[in-house]
Formats: sequence, C-alpha cells, structure tokens
Amino acid sequence: MEELKREEFHVIGCDDADADIINRPNITYFQDAWRRLKKNPVAMASLGLLIFLTIMVIVGPYISGKEYLVVDPSKKNLSPSSEYWFGTDLLGRDLFSRIWLGGRISIAIGIIATSIQIIIGCFYGGIMAYFGGWVDEVMMRVIEVITSVPDLLLTILMMVVLGNSIPTLIIALTITAWCGTARMIRGQLMQLRESEYVLAAQVLGASPTRVIVKHLIPNTIGILILNIASSIPGYIFGEASLSFLGIGLQPPNTSWGVLISYGQQAMEFYPYQLVFPCVALCLTVLAFNLLGDGLRDALDPRLRQ
Repeated sequence: MEELKREEFHVIGCDDADADIINRPNITYFQDAWRRLKKNPVAMASLGLLIFLTIMVIVGPYISGKEYLVVDPSKKNLSPSSEYWFGTDLLGRDLFSRIWLGGRISIAIGIIATSIQIIIGCFYGGIMAYFGGWVDEVMMRVIEVITSVPDLLLTILMMVVLGNSIPTLIIALTITAWCGTARMIRGQLMQLRESEYVLAAQVLGASPTRVIVKHLIPNTIGILILNIASSIPGYIFGEASLSFLGIGLQPPNTSWGVLISYGQQAMEFYPYQLVFPCVALCLTVLAFNLLGDGLRDALDPRLRQ
C-alpha cells in the first residue's frame, strides 16, 4: 500500500492555516467562569457597585470633612444641603459620614462571620465525609442537636447573657450557621473521596488533614463561592435586624442597623434619617444577591462551553 504524505494534501480556503497549531486555546474552569460572568451585565453591575461601596466604607467617613463622632447640638436635625449632603442626626453629627462608618462595621461583620462559617463548616464537613462510619453518624447527630434550637432564640439569649458587642454578635450569628455549610461540604466530599487522586494521595501516605485541605476542599470551591456570596448579605441583614430591634449593637457602636433604629424614631419629622441608611443597606444586600445569582450561573459546569 502506498504511503500517504502530508505534502500531497492542500488546505482549501485558509492559506495561512497550520494543522499543528491549536487555534482555540484551552482555558481553565475558573477562566471560563469569569468569561461567562463578564457576559452577565447585571452581575457585573452588581460587582461594580460592591467595589464602589467597599471603597466608600473605607474613605467615605473622611470625604465630607465634617465631624461624625463629636456631638454638636447647634447643628442637630439639619436637612440635606450643600454643606451636609445627607443632613445631620439628632445629635448634630454628619449623617453622610456616619452612614459609611456604619457600613464599615456592617460589612466587616458580614465578612468575618462568613469566614468563620466557611472555615468551621469546611473542616467539620470534611472530617465527616473523609472518615464516614460511626464518626459521620456521631457528628451528624451533633449538628441535628444544634440546629434543633431556634436560631433567633439562641442569638437573643447570647446577646442578653454576653452583652451587646461586636465579637458577641458575630459569635451569636455564626453559632448555628456553620451547620448548613458542613452538611453541604459533606455531601460534596462524599462524592469525591473515592476519586483516583484521593486514593493515590492516601497510598502515598498523605495524612487525612492534607487530603482534606489539599485535595477535597479545593474541589468544592465553586459551591463555597456561592455560599459566601449568599451568606455575607444574610449576616449584614441579620445584624441590621437585631440592632433595629435593640438586641444587636448599641451606641457608641455604629452600624446600618443602629442608624435605621435612630431614623425610625425620627422618621415622622426627619424621614431622611431613615431613608439614607435604608437605601445603603438595600443596595448592598441586593448587589450581593444579584452577584450570587450571576456566580451560580457562571460556576455551573453544565453551562460550560
């Protein structure tokens, strides 16, 4: 049989084509997710809004140059103007600066509480999935006992017993929230623990901690990102709700919940004191939720092309 040679073939319709060159480069999972996220205008607008809000809570209290901590009764309850952009509160403090100062506390609580939830949930769920058997059974019963107590009741009891402070509030918000993350991680890792790369790591003598941290947890990063995007606004709203009810943060601490509580008391005569912190809170929570929806679609491997 006569051997076919490459020189006997000719490319038609593309003179500069080279069969040895792959014209479409291979991209990673996260590169493809970012590419699809950029095609979602709502998610990108939400991301831009969150970046803007993050910058404002850092530098916002200093932009106007007005006093936001010292009480000045001669300037109390001033309406929004060119001098005081959002007006002043009942103690004469600049409301524009205080909203961004309160946002700094609210967003920080959301981020810290979410970090605690993710860390505890990942390790607890990872241990359950890796060892299985009686270890999994005992640890699952512990979760069931914890989640059987109403979250709001437990949070209120902790705030009453331990006092109204930022560390206490973070502990109260996360004391049961990590259980949902642990269950989610357990379900994902039980599907991954029989994978070839996990078995290879075990044969090579890797410790359970290394297998969980280096091999199992990174393969759940997609659902963890979604969990983070949905948990942060939940904690921000939870802090605002508790502070508004008077069982969360209290003065001299400042947060969006504290400002909304103050504004509610003066809303009949000075509605702007309630409107501005409410708008800031709603925009932040909405942006996180819309970004979470976009991330859910972008990270879904079934939609990858």
